[in-house]
Amino acid sequence: MIVVPGPASQRLGRSIAVELGVEPYPLEWRIFPDGESYIRYPRPIEGESVVLVQSCPPPTDRNLIQLFLMAEGARKMGADNVSAVIPYLAYMRQDKAFRVGDVVSVEAVARLVQAVGIEEVVTVDVHSQESLAPFKIPIKNVSAMPALAEYLRMLPMKRPLILAPDKGAKHHAELVAETLGVTDCIVLDKHRDRVTGQVDIDERTIDLAGREVVVVDDIVSTGVTIVKAAEMASKRMAKSIYVACTHALLMGDAKERIKQSGVTSIISTDTVENETSIVSVAPAIASILR
Repeated sequence: MIVVPGPASQRLGRSIAVELGVEPYPLEWRIFPDGESYIRYPRPIEGESVVLVQSCPPPTDRNLIQLFLMAEGARKMGADNVSAVIPYLAYMRQDKAFRVGDVVSVEAVARLVQAVGIEEVVTVDVHSQESLAPFKIPIKNVSAMPALAEYLRMLPMKRPLILAPDKGAKHHAELVAETLGVTDCIVLDKHRDRVTGQVDIDERTIDLAGREVVVVDDIVSTGVTIVKAAEMASKRMAKSIYVACTHALLMGDAKERIKQSGVTSIISTDTVENETSIVSVAPAIASILR
């Protein structure tokens, strides 16, 4: 097996290779002045099982194209089979037409992934299981919640409460709570306006006084939902507020606004490599690849 860390997943790709006991492949790449990507395989891979590791956070389109180039190159170089670890699989949130005329982007991405010769995909905490339906190749969805929970276990929390900021995060929050042995798990009711993007969260009375609140979600992008939940927890006198998520995109000033809302710490995984990604999903992914 050859593990090829892509431009967007150098740290995670190397960690997966270490977990599997193989040397990470030294892929070469650069960006041309016009923004196009260059990919080169400097060593033979003919007859090998090749695992590409390339997450697709922003710049999403560039990272996707680089993945497609990596797959095309592996095929041309004679790889026996090509699998892709795509920790953050972009465009999965548009898995149905919410309004007339909406393009269902997940269907296009699925066709493109298959068209470049990728035979199997491993992803992490895909936004919804329904979004996997268009894929006609095997696709495995790994949960990062047990790894996040084990990190949370090390924090000085005496009375933790797990909070899902919306119904979509319910199963993630419940898995964290179950792993930690925490009985208190609350799910907030969120409404997002599809046109304006305005987010409203219920303001029901919840007793959070003196509690260590852990807000659990799969993706933190603009941070609007997290900020709303954190502000609610702050108003109800939570002792501390942590955010635990798989994919910390943190667009624009999201990180600053989240911190200003009263959040003590943002804890994320290396599906998106940044300063908050302190939990690795490499062991979980490697266990699937073995």
